[in-house]
Amino acid sequence: MFKAICTDIDGTLLNKDRELSKRTVDIFKHVKDDVAIILASSRMPAAMRHLQQTLDIVNQPLICYNGGFIISQRHEIKILDSVKIPFSLCEYIAKWSDNKNLHAGFYLEDNWFAPSRDQWTEREINNTKVQASILSGLELMESWKSQENGAHKIMCMGEPSLIDDLISELKSMDAPLHLYRSKDTYLEIAPLEISKASALNQLLRTELNIEMKDVIAFGDNYNDIEMLKAVGCGVAVGNAKEEVKNVADEVTLPAKEDGVAVTLEKYFG
Repeated sequence: MFKAICTDIDGTLLNKDRELSKRTVDIFKHVKDDVAIILASSRMPAAMRHLQQTLDIVNQPLICYNGGFIISQRHEIKILDSVKIPFSLCEYIAKWSDNKNLHAGFYLEDNWFAPSRDQWTEREINNTKVQASILSGLELMESWKSQENGAHKIMCMGEPSLIDDLISELKSMDAPLHLYRSKDTYLEIAPLEISKASALNQLLRTELNIEMKDVIAFGDNYNDIEMLKAVGCGVAVGNAKEEVKNVADEVTLPAKEDGVAVTLEKYFG
């Protein structure tokens, strides 16, 4: 039997209303005392903790920013790893976005800085239930400059052609970045060296004394592929990208039909 469950959130765990269904909550509460339950997402910690509260797993670890920020919460909050985009690249993207009028949000630990309270910011507030600090990218870089702070994630949102241009620009620079396009209007930028798989492996080894083969994991998108391949049982939800389904050990029902809950009921009763 599995010793840990690791699941993506958006497109995997949440229903069509972007919430946790009763069926999902019930099965997680049923198994939470017997297995470790790890949420792994591109979200910031605050956008994951309210889900942990609903599932009654607030003492369980979090893999945030696709593996760039790993938090243990067993007895006290402890940062296990923190990998950031270097300040110089943050500054470049801030200036480029300001010049082209592209919305660029910067995330550092539990802080989200958005350039204005526009439609993009409102949508993210609605999706994640977290409030942004409104500060232009240039102002933020000025405040970060002395410490050369970096970002765990940069989220660029806007016209597809602008996103295309930024991707081309960063690729031409050979910037050491993951450029993950979740929609044609969304670009998530993260450090190249991180992944959910490596973060999960580190977390299991250092905190939980569990092996990857003893984990069942769920996902739907390209950033879940490595994780699904690395664990004992990788499960793609029915709405997953074809490439994700191709590497998965199993394919379950879509997220909006409680695919994660259905599979957990099968294994844990």
